[in-house]
Amino acid sequence: MYDQFYGLNGRPFQLTPDPQYYFESGTHRKALSYLGYGLAQGEGFIVITGDVGAGKSTLVSHLMQSIDKSRLTATNIVTSQLDGNDMVQMAAESFGIHTSGQDKAATLKAIENYLHAEARAGRRCLLIVDEAQNLSVGAIEELRMLSNFQLGSQALLQIFLLGQPEFRDLVQSSQDLEQLRQRIIATHHLQPMDAGEVEPYIIHRLSRAGWTGNPQLTPDAYAELYAQTEGVPRKLNTLMSRVLLMGAVEQLSVIDGDLVSAVFADMAGQPFEYEAPMSARGEVALSLVEETPDEVPVAEIQMATEMATALEAINTAPTISAPDIHFVAPQTATQSASSRDKHAVDTNAARLTALESHVADQDAALRRVLGMMIDWMDKESSAAHMNSSSRAA
Repeated sequence: MYDQFYGLNGRPFQLTPDPQYYFESGTHRKALSYLGYGLAQGEGFIVITGDVGAGKSTLVSHLMQSIDKSRLTATNIVTSQLDGNDMVQMAAESFGIHTSGQDKAATLKAIENYLHAEARAGRRCLLIVDEAQNLSVGAIEELRMLSNFQLGSQALLQIFLLGQPEFRDLVQSSQDLEQLRQRIIATHHLQPMDAGEVEPYIIHRLSRAGWTGNPQLTPDAYAELYAQTEGVPRKLNTLMSRVLLMGAVEQLSVIDGDLVSAVFADMAGQPFEYEAPMSARGEVALSLVEETPDEVPVAEIQMATEMATALEAINTAPTISAPDIHFVAPQTATQSASSRDKHAVDTNAARLTALESHVADQDAALRRVLGMMIDWMDKESSAAHMNSSSRAA
């Protein structure tokens, strides 16, 4: 896709969290400071919240990559709708404790024994719970009970809770969670990036993927990216993926605000106007089809191939420079040369109009198929990430 066209060695704006592309914005720096403070305390709960796409999962991935595994045993679970018993079972399995067929009491005892063994080996244990807004009050209370395990005066388990804003509201307002509130030692709410952080964010992720300056983004492109995403990392990634795809299709080395606006309008299903050189579009489409992974549905590949063939035919079609003149016996002696010229001009105009209409239809079809292909690839990437998280849990 666009990574081949621009010579990138990866997909810098994929939706799956990747610690390689972690960017420390001001709000993420504060969140890491709170997480570091919590790790130094070695007890209690740290609560990090943020809107959808704020970068919570990427923050966790970065943290997991940077911890010292010889001193800290950390595990990360992504929750769904769990009750108290399910939460205890999931916590055990996340640490690799096999409790299949055991009741809740036996599972809790197995967890306690595991935590004691880790403490004797000189390691503390950390449980990171992502998507905590899905937890029931009963499941949250079970987590609080797990934090009660101690060896002397040392807490054996520390817990980080990450969730969307509704989880913060639940923790602050629920009368049933008073004991949990007393054990929270730090909280932070992730905010979107400021307008001035969008350019460093884009350049950071592109550079991580081997970017050498192609494409170049203009100042108004960064301004439009912020205006359309409000600095939310996931929205930026989604929009930039489409922008780079359009840039590759149009064979652009400079991306400006007009292109960003057109792509955003296209994603929103709104009419838009954008004109770019049509040269070599057929070659680009053909290269995309040739490099498409085997698992892409055959129907999509066939459609892309047909369009690429049609576009290649358009690009190589001979230029209409003169009318085709056929001898026709004169109908009347009064037929003049001027009437024949007018007929030729009308014929050429009709052919030119038909050709332009054909080009426009093919261009629109190409845009639709490329959009479907990248949607499919993003969904496959997200599904693979979810399957990996489920197996890890």
